[in-house]
Amino acid sequence: MISDHADPKPPCKVEVLKEASHYLRGTLAASLEDRSTGAISDDDTTVSKFHGIYQQDHRDQRSERRKAGLEKSFIFMIRIRVPGGVCTPDQWLKIDALADQYGSHTIKLTTRQAFQLHFITKDVLKTTMQGINHAVLDCIAACGDVNRNVMANPNPWQSALHTPVLEDARAVSAHLTPQTRAYHEIWLDGEKVTPETEEEPLYGKTYLPRKFKTGFAVPPSNDIDVYTQDLGFIAIGEEEKLLGYNLSVGGGLGMSHSDTKTYPRLANVIGYLPREKVVEVAEKVLTVQRDFGDRTNRKHARLKYTIEDRGIDWFKNELESRLGWKLGETRPFEFTSSGDRYGWSEGTDGRWYYGLFIQNGRLRDTDDLPAKTGLREIAKIHTGDFRLTANQNLVIGGVTPEQKPRIEALLKQYKLDVPERITGLRLNSMACVALPTCGLALAESERYLPQLVSELDEVIEECGLHHDAILIRMTGCPNGCARPYLGEIGFVGRAPGKYNIYLGAAHDGSRLNKLYKPSVKAEEIVNELAPIIRRYATEREEGEHFGDFTIRTGYVKATTEGRLFHEEIMA
Repeated sequence: MISDHADPKPPCKVEVLKEASHYLRGTLAASLEDRSTGAISDDDTTVSKFHGIYQQDHRDQRSERRKAGLEKSFIFMIRIRVPGGVCTPDQWLKIDALADQYGSHTIKLTTRQAFQLHFITKDVLKTTMQGINHAVLDCIAACGDVNRNVMANPNPWQSALHTPVLEDARAVSAHLTPQTRAYHEIWLDGEKVTPETEEEPLYGKTYLPRKFKTGFAVPPSNDIDVYTQDLGFIAIGEEEKLLGYNLSVGGGLGMSHSDTKTYPRLANVIGYLPREKVVEVAEKVLTVQRDFGDRTNRKHARLKYTIEDRGIDWFKNELESRLGWKLGETRPFEFTSSGDRYGWSEGTDGRWYYGLFIQNGRLRDTDDLPAKTGLREIAKIHTGDFRLTANQNLVIGGVTPEQKPRIEALLKQYKLDVPERITGLRLNSMACVALPTCGLALAESERYLPQLVSELDEVIEECGLHHDAILIRMTGCPNGCARPYLGEIGFVGRAPGKYNIYLGAAHDGSRLNKLYKPSVKAEEIVNELAPIIRRYATEREEGEHFGDFTIRTGYVKATTEGRLFHEEIMA
């Protein structure tokens, strides 16, 4: 049973709306039938997020439509859950077809190993959702105040551990998925259930105070950036056998430029649990946040703030009280990187895995790179799986030795094989969607970062740093979707054409970066960074990563508390 909240303040508007939504139904079905507008109501927009849908509008067209006296060009983004990031070739083909038929002829691979379809209009929204269901995928809990898509390390070179870790990620995802039948009723024409007879055994009528993110990491790779997750499981293995997990809690990167009480925070590692306890622990961590998270101020509602307010010792005691047993001592582990492997890797299962670079996760066909068609042709013959990475890239997994030459030929035919001309900087770049679809974006990101990397690449090549893996990340707002606060070079949009520049994150994702310069104009960025890159090329120590170098040479100070205090962000 959900306990009373300690804070006597009245709940915020969204909390009232959730309770009145009859387990996420709202008036969404009626809004979809209203053909007088391309939008759905404001309240239903909030409810629809729990169904994996964001109402947006084409921001490039706002001014023109306003002058013409037209309503905004409303569109919808659909986020499709892929627990653990692994899908079948058949599912790939079905998502590819939906993107062509109803979307923008593109597929977006997200930083949480999910698919996104953009530019879906209201009149085909339900049809698209039914097509996703036909692919044996769904969108429920891909957004909203619930546990979202559960992430897992693709680990093509450690497939012996990947298989059980993926099983656990999927088990946690299934257990923490909302039980309401609203999704099936509204989108799949399922049998209607009287809300009064329903219950949400984990969530209750108001679900969580805010979004909740879970991820599974397999050392030595921290590609999922486990310390940014509300709930993280760090795999501990022995002789290729999964024993259990170290538990981390309280990560989160979102903040607001204007709110001095918001900040990014990295998670605490608080103990060890055997593998068979993973679902139980996930549930109890979630219920602590459900019962104690802030429901009056949504900007203060993530688990990171619950822990900051009450202390990590309090949280661990509360968790162990609910479990009825104590976590073990943290087991030794080491992360060495947070990027992806590219090209072919042979797994311990005797199969092959191809790491494919997808710039900013956007799959489309261009004259120079028919990537979407190429992957469609591969999916038609592939008998293994596709693995979406947390860095917006793709692993073509489980390729048999017999099949490898055929897939190799298709990669070459469609120019998908990793060319040597791509620098390490570009291979380790990541951007959020931002304009023209995201309503929160203050500046460009996905459409701008490739151009900026090209400009920086001139300096990179001049300095002989072609193969150096420097993590560079950009977002159009401070919410942190592309994890910019863990970039060795990070950019966060402040206004059109202006970005805060951050430096000094750890290459393995264990240290946040720090503000270097605020509100730098786009045309000045290269001039700001070029001298630092040139110094790095000539003065770095053996094995020293770029983020460590910027701290050692005094460009920024290291963050030491696992969080970025707002005075550091805005200094």
